[in-house]
Amino acid sequence: MEWLKQLSQAIDYIEDNLAGEISLDEAAKIACCSTYYFQRMFSYVAGIHLSEYIRRRRMTLAAFELQTSSQKVMEIGLKYGYESPTAFNRAFQSVHGAAPTAARLQGTALQAYPRLRFSIAVTGEDAVHYRIEIKALFRVVGIKIALHADIEQNFEIVPRFWQTTRSQKVFQQICSLNDQPPCGVLGVTVYQNPGDIYYYIAAATDKNVPDNLFVQEIPSATWVIFECNGAYPISIQNVFRHFLTEWLPFSGYTYAELPDIEVYPINPQYQKNPKAEVWIAVKKPND
Repeated sequence: MEWLKQLSQAIDYIEDNLAGEISLDEAAKIACCSTYYFQRMFSYVAGIHLSEYIRRRRMTLAAFELQTSSQKVMEIGLKYGYESPTAFNRAFQSVHGAAPTAARLQGTALQAYPRLRFSIAVTGEDAVHYRIEIKALFRVVGIKIALHADIEQNFEIVPRFWQTTRSQKVFQQICSLNDQPPCGVLGVTVYQNPGDIYYYIAAATDKNVPDNLFVQEIPSATWVIFECNGAYPISIQNVFRHFLTEWLPFSGYTYAELPDIEVYPINPQYQKNPKAEVWIAVKKPND
């Protein structure tokens, strides 16, 4: 429950600063995690990117002010962080489908997005299936692509990376290396700092590293492992959502902020019940 409380406090900070400068670093500090993981967790829990949430909330408030005040349009735009009429007009239209000037006309249809609030909904509908494993340091070997500190761009980069890689010989080379758990071809997100974020398509192995591939060590950790049901990548995103909103708040663990690992079947057409898995590192609060 504690992390949802921290996340709600971070949202309080964002809401208090919609008409001003919002520091994502400060919001992440309040949420007790890195800026990268804060944006990532927000996207999974809220279902939209953090930047889009902020834009929607600012444009909601801007629309109210356009309708109820005599301030100039550009004064309101500046208040919500837009330094040019073009930028404000573009942002306003992306949310409302109408120009800011039209908001002052009777009959103009506008959108109002409420403040996001996090809570636990006890429904009792579906069990969350998982297992816990403790695994010593291991390494993964494969190819990698740089990701952005802006999480929104990564949701486009990673699917393209998979699509390109599957059609290349290196994909089979990676699959042939797997000789230990996690068993399958892996998608591994590794965050070191805002300028050092990579996504690997790789395999867990003790074999020699080919010259054309990269190696990444995965620290010793306790892992909570979930099965994925449904089409990728939606099922993967659903796992993270369930982890953050249904499993983590009651588990007694905290998120360890180590590499997240997606495990996909290498030859799903030859396996009876091929299922992907998500491995998430966790720790006890006092570890």
